Amino acid sequence: MKNFIYLFMVLGLVFTSCDPMEDIHDDIDRETALDDIVGEVTYTFTDEDYTKKKDEGGYFELSFPNFGSIDEAKTLTPLYLTGTYPVWGVTWKDGEIKEASTATITFKWYSPMSTPSANVYALTDDDHNDITGNTFGNFDRSYYIFNYLEATYPNPVEGDFHSLRYRFWGGGETTLTDGFIFENEEWTQIKGFTPDEYSNMGERFPNFSSHDEAAIKIPLALPDIFKFQPKKAGDIVQAMYELWKGGGVTESYVNNYIFDGNTWAKYNNVAEETIKFGHDGTVWVPDNTIKYTLTSADYDLVENGRFGNFDVRSGRAEETVEVRLAKINTILLNNFPSDAEGQKYNVSYNVWSGANEVWNMKVIKTGAEYVLQ
Repeated sequence: MKNFIYLFMVLGLVFTSCDPMEDIHDDIDRETALDDIVGEVTYTFTDEDYTKKKDEGGYFELSFPNFGSIDEAKTLTPLYLTGTYPVWGVTWKDGEIKEASTATITFKWYSPMSTPSANVYALTDDDHNDITGNTFGNFDRSYYIFNYLEATYPNPVEGDFHSLRYRFWGGGETTLTDGFIFENEEWTQIKGFTPDEYSNMGERFPNFSSHDEAAIKIPLALPDIFKFQPKKAGDIVQAMYELWKGGGVTESYVNNYIFDGNTWAKYNNVAEETIKFGHDGTVWVPDNTIKYTLTSADYDLVENGRFGNFDVRSGRAEETVEVRLAKINTILLNNFPSDAEGQKYNVSYNVWSGANEVWNMKVIKTGAEYVLQ
C-alpha cells in the first residue's frame, strides 16, 4: 500500500509537470496583456505627495510641498505615475502605438517674483522739461518717463528699481507714482495706486500707514481696479504701494497678488501648473503639445486672408490634408523659428466645407519641418 502511494505521487508530478514552459508562457501572456491596458487620469498633487517619505510610500521626499522648478516636476512625476499605475501602458497595432495612457497632472512649483522697494523720488519741473523740451513741468506722452530713465540711469544692471513720482497731462494734470525695474535688458513699469484709488481704499493721503493695512486693503481693491481688464484664475499682478516714513520720506514697496477666479491674495512665490504626461510604451514622458489657433495674420501669410479659413470642399485649394499641412508648416516655421526637435502643436483652424467649421491638426517638428502625429 505504501509503495502504491509513492507511485501515485510520482505519476502526479509527471502529469502536472509535463510542459516545463507553461509557467513561462503564462508570464509572457500576462506581460503582453499588460501592454493592452490604457488609462487616463486627472490628478492634483497634495501637500503630502511632495513631502511623504519613500519608506512610507512616497515618491519625492521633498523638503517643501512643491517642486523646485517645472523641470523637476517633469523629471519626478513619472516616478509617481509608474508607482501608482504600474500596469498602464499603450496599445499596439502593426508595430505602432495605437493608444497611450495619459495623465493630466496639476502641481505647485517654486516661482519667485521680485518684491523690490525704494524711496520715492519726485521729478522736478526741470526733470520733466529736460526730457520734453517744453516748460510745462509735466509729461504728455507715456514714453517720456522711459526717456527719463534712459537719460538718468544710462548703465542699469539687472534688478535695478526706482520709484518715481511724476506729473502727466492728459486733458488735465494728474500725479502718478510708479515703479520701474530693469529686467531682461529693459525697463518694466509697475503701476502704483493713484490718489483716487487710495481715497477709495479709505486713505486720507495717497499712501498707507502700515504694511498690515496694505495687506488687508489691496486684495479687496484689485477687483475694482481690474474690472475693465478681466483676469482668469492663476493670473498674477504686481502692485506698488507707498508708506509714509516721516521727515519728507515716502518709500514704495512692490507686492505680487494672485487671482483664484474669485478673489485676490498675496502671492507666496509658489505657482501652479498643469502638464499632460503620456506613456511612450516604456516610460511616462511629459507631453509638450502647444495648443495654437490660427490668427488673421496667419491666414494672410498663406494667402487665405480674404475669408480667414481653408476651403476644404471637393476640388478646392485646401481639400487635401497635404496642402493644409504645408500651409500650417509655413505658419509655424514663420512664427516659431526656434522650436526644438520634437515640439508638438495641436493647431485649430477655420474651414469652409459648405459650412463654417473648426478643424484640428496635430503635428510634431521632425528635422526642419512639421509632420503629422
